[in-house]
Amino acid sequence: MTQVLSKSPSTIIRLSLMAAALLGTMIAVSGMPTVASAFTEQQQLVDKAKMTIESFAADPSAGGAVRDLKHEAKALFIVPQFMRGAFVFGGAGGSGVLIVRDEKTNKWSEPVFYNIGSASFGLQIGGDVSEMIFVVRNQKGLEEFYRNDFKLGADVTMAVGPVGEGASVKGIAGDMVAYAKKKGAFVGFSADGSTITVSDDSNHAYYGKLVRPTDIIVKQSVSNPKSADLRNAAAKLMQ
Repeated sequence: MTQVLSKSPSTIIRLSLMAAALLGTMIAVSGMPTVASAFTEQQQLVDKAKMTIESFAADPSAGGAVRDLKHEAKALFIVPQFMRGAFVFGGAGGSGVLIVRDEKTNKWSEPVFYNIGSASFGLQIGGDVSEMIFVVRNQKGLEEFYRNDFKLGADVTMAVGPVGEGASVKGIAGDMVAYAKKKGAFVGFSADGSTITVSDDSNHAYYGKLVRPTDIIVKQSVSNPKSADLRNAAAKLMQ
């Protein structure tokens, strides 16, 4: 004969609390890889940005061209990998980081994460991937990065930087001057109409809390020691 054991209300409550605690632990543990992977993704972008700077610095024409702007450079916006996303429609996009130079100390700020995209981004030489550095020349260009988003060619003016022997930025107007490389070779491109947008999720992941670009650059309320190599590479390039 089977005996059915009834549970007292207190036993049921205890079991319910244990189940809830177990479920909470499982949710917390399952969420940990997501946070870790997000941080890793952003650190990879920072590391790639450092390698882009080093790649430009190692090229005599590139390093010299960018270095010509060292006295007026307010910031660098580095896009390590800009890809054509939709071949049929010509769309393209990528992610990048902005670092800002302190005019008093000449030290470079912690990185701020952005996305850049365009419905039609023209590279004069065909291909899918390029790396770019935008040199922000004035306060107007810098302050656009404090907004949620802005459009190149509309909100800020941009010029494509000259490269090669005898190249000079003298006489070139623009809030920003941009350089692009594809497979080690410089390419001409047109970025007018491209939109640059703050990546709040990436900034949150990298600094561990919700922050705005001004929190990172102006207030300097957060930091991540793993950005040191990027900042040192920028200092070497622009010294």
